[in-house]
Amino acid sequence: MKCPKCQHENPSDARFCNGCGQKLELACPECGKTNPPQSRFCNGCGHNLSVPSEPTRRELSFDEKVKKIQKYLPKGITENILAQRDRIEGERKQVTVMFCDMEGFTPLSEKLGPEEMYTLMDQVYEILIHKVHDYEGTVNEMTGDGIMALFGAPIALEDAPQRAIRSAMAVHREMMNFNERVKQERGDLPPIKMRVGIHTGPVVVGTLGNDLRVEFKAVGDTVNLASRMESLAEPGTTYVSENTFKLTEGFFRFESLGERRVKGKQEPIKVYQVIAPSSEGHGLMSVLSAGLLIL
Repeated sequence: MKCPKCQHENPSDARFCNGCGQKLELACPECGKTNPPQSRFCNGCGHNLSVPSEPTRRELSFDEKVKKIQKYLPKGITENILAQRDRIEGERKQVTVMFCDMEGFTPLSEKLGPEEMYTLMDQVYEILIHKVHDYEGTVNEMTGDGIMALFGAPIALEDAPQRAIRSAMAVHREMMNFNERVKQERGDLPPIKMRVGIHTGPVVVGTLGNDLRVEFKAVGDTVNLASRMESLAEPGTTYVSENTFKLTEGFFRFESLGERRVKGKQEPIKVYQVIAPSSEGHGLMSVLSAGLLIL
């Protein structure tokens, strides 16, 4: 039995921890009553203690979320943005919003204990945050098993939709590498896959917090539609709205998925799945870059 205090692994018949001397007790996941270490059934409610229960995710506090996001912000970026806060707040902007959510938590948690699962999730968050920052996006919120990221606010970006899609593709690639590493280290575990949804639309920037978190004033439903794209996406894929598709069509290959009905919309909306970068788009960028170099 693993000691809840020092995590030392003890023999099955131990009543006190060999590592720290803590009295070993088995807490019932149903009623919370403590039982002797070798108990098969709870003496309070009769729950079968030999059946492993799914670990409950500990919800991070707001301060913990802010600290985690701030940890990965590029050096100096916070100060530069906050210096322009007066100009940014109240500004109407076109922003690309990306929601990225994890699939596979439940089957994976059945293989790992709570502590190992939390450690694994920290690594996943690190990947997500880094891949957003690599394309000059900012993480606005940590939502459940994923993140909400912004491209174009508070940092102004002319090619925000492209950057959001490239960020999503980088996330999928890195998660494949991550799953391979975990498989080699821990054996045959269920893979973690991300569902990504992206939409581009107008917003009015409200309060810009010291953690760079943006509070939006209501303009359209840009944030909500990005969230709907994510909820429609299959694990391991990126779905984008028609707005984002039109702004990036020459740079990526897409598969049209037709019209889908989404909550909050009276009419169906067109949905597209990102397939790969477009060779034509890369060629165009190379020509433009060469032209700039000649000039």
